[in-house]
Amino acid sequence: MRLAVVQTNPAFGEVRSNVSRALSLMRSTPADLYVLPELFATGYNFVSRKEVASLAEETKSGPTARAIADFTRQYSSHVAYGFAETDGAMLYNAAALVGPSGLVGVYRKIHLYDRENELFDPGNLGFPVFDLPFGKVGIMICFDWIYPESARTLALKGAQLIAHPSNLVLPFCPDAMVTRCLENRVFVATADRIGTENRGGISLAYIGKSEIVSPRGEILKRLGDTAEEIAMSDVDLSAADNKRINRFNDLLSHRRPDHYSH
Repeated sequence: MRLAVVQTNPAFGEVRSNVSRALSLMRSTPADLYVLPELFATGYNFVSRKEVASLAEETKSGPTARAIADFTRQYSSHVAYGFAETDGAMLYNAAALVGPSGLVGVYRKIHLYDRENELFDPGNLGFPVFDLPFGKVGIMICFDWIYPESARTLALKGAQLIAHPSNLVLPFCPDAMVTRCLENRVFVATADRIGTENRGGISLAYIGKSEIVSPRGEILKRLGDTAEEIAMSDVDLSAADNKRINRFNDLLSHRRPDHYSH
């Protein structure tokens, strides 16, 4: 399959232009699955929960959802993207997976970072894995990376690829994902943003470095930290099915969870 990560620099609140720029990058590079950043349509640095609510969308009917759905139908592709989700009175930092036939599924961020704890409700859908025509894809969002349990849970559920929409401000994730891939023998596609946001007296700088990493810990693609770009790699997700290190050791079946309790 052709796997792409899309790196953008959204202007806060400019949903239409942010989505348009992302779609333009995607049209430039054919792929079977595109992974877009966390909150790619709205920007990230909200000043209040009320502001989140003003920009949040329903999963299927919002303008971002409609634009992505149109793209997937036109190009027979799948897209994983981060967005602010409204569900009644609840607000989630979420990611949707959409294909030519419509919505495949949704993930709501489990591990909220910093002020997200004041702005969003904690995710309540667990870590989902979806069967797609080219393989099994799980989703986590940004700060989930720092908890090894996130990627491990997805691997135990059969994920061959982890789509990882992100807005990274800490410098550690791109290198840490090499370890996540090695310890779970999965592919990871981390789609990050670039640029800065200074709102409400809080300034955030995003590190870029979107990447695709193999189950062997190989960095197949890594972007820079200053440009809106797209990177694509041809991958065979079945490579993630082999969890053996040698004839004695299997990463998953040789776990000893009876000794892991505290």
